[in-house]
Amino acid sequence: MRIALVMLLGCLALGAEAQERPLALVGATLYPIEGPPIENATLLVQDGKIRALGRDLRLPRNADVRDVSGRVILPGLVDTHSHIGQVAGADASGPIQPEVRALDSINVRHSGLAKARAGGITTVNVMPGSGHLLSGQTVYLKLRRGNGVEDLAIRDGDGRIAGGIKMANGTNPMRASPFPGTRGKSAALMRARLVAAEEYCAKLADPKLAADKKPARDLGSEALCDALAGRRLVHHHTHRHDDVLTVLRLAEEFGLRVVLHHVSEAGLVANEIAAAGVPASIIHVDSPGGKLEAMNLLPDNGRRLEAAGALVAYHSDDPVTDSRLFLRSGAMGVRFGLDRETALAALTLHGARMLDLADRVGSLAVGKDADFVVLDGDPLSVYTRVLETWVEGEKVFDLASPEDALFATGGYGAGRDTVAEQVIQLEGAL
Repeated sequence: MRIALVMLLGCLALGAEAQERPLALVGATLYPIEGPPIENATLLVQDGKIRALGRDLRLPRNADVRDVSGRVILPGLVDTHSHIGQVAGADASGPIQPEVRALDSINVRHSGLAKARAGGITTVNVMPGSGHLLSGQTVYLKLRRGNGVEDLAIRDGDGRIAGGIKMANGTNPMRASPFPGTRGKSAALMRARLVAAEEYCAKLADPKLAADKKPARDLGSEALCDALAGRRLVHHHTHRHDDVLTVLRLAEEFGLRVVLHHVSEAGLVANEIAAAGVPASIIHVDSPGGKLEAMNLLPDNGRRLEAAGALVAYHSDDPVTDSRLFLRSGAMGVRFGLDRETALAALTLHGARMLDLADRVGSLAVGKDADFVVLDGDPLSVYTRVLETWVEGEKVFDLASPEDALFATGGYGAGRDTVAEQVIQLEGAL
């Protein structure tokens, strides 16, 4: 066992060294997203970044060249709303819990992450549920392979783990006291908590206030200070058109940077959403329902939002829709009138913008992270398969691998963390 393990570690070391060499994928059709497709092109990556792309590139002599003729390469898909990793946020103790962090509840060995990689997703906003007015802080992950959530977490320029905060209105957070029983009470509770947070933030920042007069540390208010200052995006679950307008009203009142999520009736208030400059992350489901407020989900929400001038992206809300079929959301958008270029951007660059990550991901551009997906056909065809998924120049999914293919196609064991368990057993044998 020890000899086999040494050989395995040696292979891993060689693989790490190989990443320092340039990798050139030659002959594919590239979809940069921020420009037209480039046929018979080359994508050159090194040290986790895109170094060059285009036709007739002059390659470094030490480049590892792979012929991918006939394939299609997209930027890694960005899912702005997912619940993979067995994420769990706030509990039943109260309707507003901003101190809770999704980061503290994610199992990186959960099969949902493997299935997301199989769907071409490379960046994901993992969110707690919507059964609260505020269910906690979200976390932005790169779907690298890692031993703990910190290995996957995206960090901002200050080195802090990046994420937003999850709010909700409508029927989900409505129940017996101390939760709200009506829509009006929902808004009132959230407004009162934000007012209290404003007072806390002001006292904390007041240079004239003596240290012994400043408020005691409050983790929930700290998170809301970030939201009130615009440092933390508010990802807001909402469905009905009147609930959408309530979110816009609160956002304007408190200066919140908001991304609307789901927005089943977005088409009815598309002009108001666009006028507020608020982006909408929408979902496409074949059978609307599950709750009364989602019964009127408009299948052409994407087209209506785009026509109004609002920024639109798609999300999976996994397990509501399967991460493996994420490309299908864009295809359905086109089926209901959204133009093709916008549909592809709604799966990549627009989502990156909604997470403040567009400088790193969402398009194929020099200097951006080498996150990309290799397909065997048109990105919006139901017959197309994800062949490979790469994160920062490392292959994290390969359909040719039986272990990876299991998570892509299903079958016995696809719901279990089998590969991770084997790694754990191997480490335990040391």
